[in-house]
Amino acid sequence: MPRSRAVLSVLAVTASALLVSGTAEASADPPLPSAIFRATHNSYSGNVDGAKNSITYQLDHGVRFIELDIHDNGYASAHDYSIGHDSPGDLVDHAGNPASNRLRDWLDVIDTWSAGHPAAAPIVVALDIKDDLTDNPSYAAGNLAALNQELTSVFGARLLRAEDYPASSPSVDALRGRVLALLSGNGQSRTLYKRDIGDNPAIAINGRGQVVEVHDSGSGTLWYWTGTYGADGRVTWLRHGRYDTGVTPAVALNDNGDLVEVHQSENESTLWYHVGRLGADGEITWSPSRRYDDGILPTIRFTDAAGTRLREIHRSQSNSQNWDWEGVLDAGAMTVSWGGHGKTSDARYDKATSTSGTARVHVWNGADGPTPSRTLRVDTDRHAGDRIRYQQVAFDEFQKGDSAELQQGALFYAAPAGESAFLTAARQAGRLARGWDFDSAGQATDPMVTYPATNRPYAAWYQDLLAQAGAIE
Repeated sequence: MPRSRAVLSVLAVTASALLVSGTAEASADPPLPSAIFRATHNSYSGNVDGAKNSITYQLDHGVRFIELDIHDNGYASAHDYSIGHDSPGDLVDHAGNPASNRLRDWLDVIDTWSAGHPAAAPIVVALDIKDDLTDNPSYAAGNLAALNQELTSVFGARLLRAEDYPASSPSVDALRGRVLALLSGNGQSRTLYKRDIGDNPAIAINGRGQVVEVHDSGSGTLWYWTGTYGADGRVTWLRHGRYDTGVTPAVALNDNGDLVEVHQSENESTLWYHVGRLGADGEITWSPSRRYDDGILPTIRFTDAAGTRLREIHRSQSNSQNWDWEGVLDAGAMTVSWGGHGKTSDARYDKATSTSGTARVHVWNGADGPTPSRTLRVDTDRHAGDRIRYQQVAFDEFQKGDSAELQQGALFYAAPAGESAFLTAARQAGRLARGWDFDSAGQATDPMVTYPATNRPYAAWYQDLLAQAGAIE
């Protein structure tokens, strides 16, 4: 069976009997997946491409789905993403809109409107990611943690985070005045938002509940995640980034937020270390990489309560003999003074497990449903099997032709408006469905898509169709 038909078959089997057909007989306060809303395609393009007018005008006239195409070009200098179709500024209509192409300025317009209209139906802000954000090596370079931060800082308490979406669908009235962010566009970025993969993971936790995880990519680069162990016993991941090249990393973390990372070179049996300083925001300031020995499979621990004395144990590059080093951390200079060194019969440390008091964290690889076997997972003393991933601030859209990973748990489905079978099946299954380039009444489905995203929202045919469907404002 072709994959697209298989997806539709699954959707049809799970169809919700509670859905209405999208006619005017719909409940005055339906569950969100049963409602219909006015929506625009490439909302930022105003009258440059279509006839939409400004973002404020669209919201004033009942549009509740706004789409912004974003790029990461120049993020490191601008500290923001840029609006535009094929490139920053492309097809952007500045008439009545922000004079700049910076995403924050456009989000501020939506936030200001939402704050002034607390009784309005929930607004979905779709960010169509035009560039691959997975190659951005840090928060400072504009990775998905930076995008999360921008959304939460602009919308604040009005933002309904995806991770807080109720298990039972809320009614439209219950969500009035709220904003939902949606990631669309680049598939690699959307996939990384839901999970990460890597090899040879290691983890450390300190007495303040700070957590650092390190792993290698499987192709010679080293990456880190930082987070906090919460009162609920789960780890909330804050920052993610690339910090060096190499393989088989390990990490030790003291209660001051000082860390020492050790790893093996990718193509040689040489051992290297970094000292790092973990900030309150979860970002790590790294020292240069320094070589300290030859060998493979290094592991490391702090051995005193003060978090200054270290012991590193690794294996010989030529046989099964283990060797160790004693070290003293100079946190100010961000260096380690290595002292005693010799053979040891002690086993290497379990770098995948770390404890502090009653808190325990353990990192491992394993598939989670349709995710790859190299998916990074974390157990704690109170929860097992969570993914190591970005906070689920935004919803992740599933589009026709996407992988099963992106379909798993997806609330929002999308396709060109002409893909009526896919969109109809999504609606029947209780999903929020968007059909983009919805530019004629003949593209209407039954049930109607949740968000018929048009380029001409004020055309008589669109207004009549949405009024008949009982569109909610």
